[in-house]
Amino acid sequence: MTPAIRLLKREAIPHEVLQYTHDPKVAAYGEEAVKALGLAPDSVFKTLLAQLDDGRLVVALVPVMATLDLKGLAKAAGARKAKMADPMLAERTTGYVVGGISPLGQRKRLPTFVDDSAHALSSLHVSGGRRGLEICLAPMALIDLLEATTAPLTRA
Repeated sequence: MTPAIRLLKREAIPHEVLQYTHDPKVAAYGEEAVKALGLAPDSVFKTLLAQLDDGRLVVALVPVMATLDLKGLAKAAGARKAKMADPMLAERTTGYVVGGISPLGQRKRLPTFVDDSAHALSSLHVSGGRRGLEICLAPMALIDLLEATTAPLTRA
C-alpha cells in the first residue's frame, strides 16, 4: 500500500484503485494509463513539480494530454516565473519516482494547483504512488484534501 492510498483510507475518502502492468519502455506514463485502463484522457491528471522564481516547489495537476502553462502556474502561485523541477529533486521531495508521483501522501506537503478543467468532471484519476497504479476519486475530494487552488493551467 502506498502513502497515497494510506492517506485516503485514513481520511475515509471514497476512492477506487486501478492497476495495470507498466511497460518499462514507455515514458509517457499518463498516456499509458489512459490506454491500459481505457480511461477518458481528460479525466487522467499528471502530477508535475515546478520550481518558482523564489525557489519554492509547487505541484501542478493537469490532464495527461495537455501541456502545463508555466506562466499560468506562476501567476496562480503569486510568482513571476516557474520552471519544471529537476526530476531528482522531485523524487527526493515527494518520496515517489517520476512516472509514479502522486499528489497524495508526498513526503513534504507542497502548495498544489489543479487545472480548473477538473471542476467539469464527476471523477478524476491521479497516480497512486507508483507506475501502473491509478486512483479514481471525486475532484472536490482531492482538491479539499490537498487544500489545492484551481486555476487555468494548460495551454493549447
